[in-house]
Amino acid sequence: MTTEIASVAQITTRALAILSKELGPVNTARFINQFSVGSGDYTQERDSIVGNQTVAEIVAEIKKQRNPSE
Repeated sequence: MTTEIASVAQITTRALAILSKELGPVNTARFINQFSVGSGDYTQERDSIVGNQTVAEIVAEIKKQRNPSE
C-alpha cells in the first residue's frame, strides 16, 4: 500500500474544510483560536501582578474582593 504524502498546507486546507463542515465556521474559528500563540512575557507580567505573594495570600485577596463587607 502506498500513500501520497501531502504538504502541510494541503493537510491544513483539508482539516479546515472538515472542521468547518462538521462544526460550522463559527465553532471552527473558536477551536482554532485556542491554539493562538499570544504575545508578551507571561512570567514578567505575573511577577508584576502577584510579586512574592503565596497562594494563600492570593486566595485571601480574591475572597476579600468578592466580599468587601467582611
